[in-house]
Amino acid sequence: MDHATPALRPLAAERAPWLRGTLRIPGDKSISHLALVLAAMARGETIIDGLARSDGVLRTALAMQALGARIETRAGRWHVTGLGVGGFLEPERALDFAGSGTGLCLAMGLVGNHDFASRFTGDAALSARALRHVLDPLREIGVHVLEHSDNRLPVTLRGPRTPVPIAYRMPVASAQIKSSLLLAGLVMPGTSSVTELVKTRDHAERMLAAFGAQVQTSIDGAGRHLVEVEGLPQLRAQQLLVPGDPSLAALGIVAGLIVPGSELLIENVLVNPTRAGLIDTLREMGGDIALLDVRTSGGEPVADLRVRHSELRGVGVPAERAASMIDGYPELAVAASFAHGATTMAGLGALRSGPSDRLAAMARGLRCNGVNCTEGEDVLVVEASGRVMGGGRVVTGMDHRIAMSFLVMGMAADDAVTIDDQSALATSFPDFVARFEGVGASFIRYSE
Repeated sequence: MDHATPALRPLAAERAPWLRGTLRIPGDKSISHLALVLAAMARGETIIDGLARSDGVLRTALAMQALGARIETRAGRWHVTGLGVGGFLEPERALDFAGSGTGLCLAMGLVGNHDFASRFTGDAALSARALRHVLDPLREIGVHVLEHSDNRLPVTLRGPRTPVPIAYRMPVASAQIKSSLLLAGLVMPGTSSVTELVKTRDHAERMLAAFGAQVQTSIDGAGRHLVEVEGLPQLRAQQLLVPGDPSLAALGIVAGLIVPGSELLIENVLVNPTRAGLIDTLREMGGDIALLDVRTSGGEPVADLRVRHSELRGVGVPAERAASMIDGYPELAVAASFAHGATTMAGLGALRSGPSDRLAAMARGLRCNGVNCTEGEDVLVVEASGRVMGGGRVVTGMDHRIAMSFLVMGMAADDAVTIDDQSALATSFPDFVARFEGVGASFIRYSE
């Protein structure tokens, strides 16, 4: 029997007269995962507001429930009653993370070090990924890998009977693996440490400290970053507001900068320095972006962003900035399309190694809307004159960031910009259309 291909659901954004008002964006997914995990390890009830509504975050919540934590939602807030460090129960079924690599990586470090067997599964895409970069460090600290298929899912782990503190030097930069190992260090006595050659996102360190863990960070004489955590802490239940995802806030920032007459207030945005590269770059391009009411939430710096339409100019973006803005390059490419002069983005090789070749998708989307660009192996150069023709139909490849970024382009282009399928929006920003319509954007819905 032939299986019908799901019908595409095209969507177009047309030129907006202006964008004005207040825009609230979804909670940060990395912090949402960590909030659920640490709440499940704390004693008492943690209340979390603003949790990202993604399938991956839901999978992490289900895994924490399977380990014995009590989780319920009331009036949009998540109430998590934890079991204390080391209090997890052996799960009766496999922990299924579907397509969430973040949830899987964190849980393997956290659960794999317990003295019981835990089985991890995922969907076809996640099961196709080689997990050696996660499993090898766990093997080094004594975790037994009882089942795996060439270091792929399904995987069964069992912790050592007598765990000892870890001291691990990261061979490659990975915030996920660092966080996984720090969580493993929580459930064994003594001080565990992770050394990284290049500083990565520090959400785990900040949230561990906010929950009451003893965390120390330092830099040695060779410039390496050392993170130390004391095991078996008494984590305290919290009341948390998850800050808005900065890579999704980038959509509102770029839209406000390129649509004439616009002024937007984007509320409750994470402004962690390890994630602020895009804001820094857009300011260098002449973007009027102000950080208002800078404050701390769950150990993280948070602010409201006021964005006003600006005349942008092309700049060179150094490769070393890529780590702090790797998710924001599609939005930057759109902003560069409305700038005057050339914008050169270097160090983009990582964009080719995900589920799809995002760098190639960016270049195709720019060209089909009349934007001159040159694509290299890890470089993109956008040549622009301050105006975009638009009128193109962008093949998204179900990439949510490509889809949303080119809809933002349509809000300021001469002619509407169409994406081939709006289904991808549900991945990270399910109410993207409604939120932007609320500040003045206009969309055209098609059926095929």
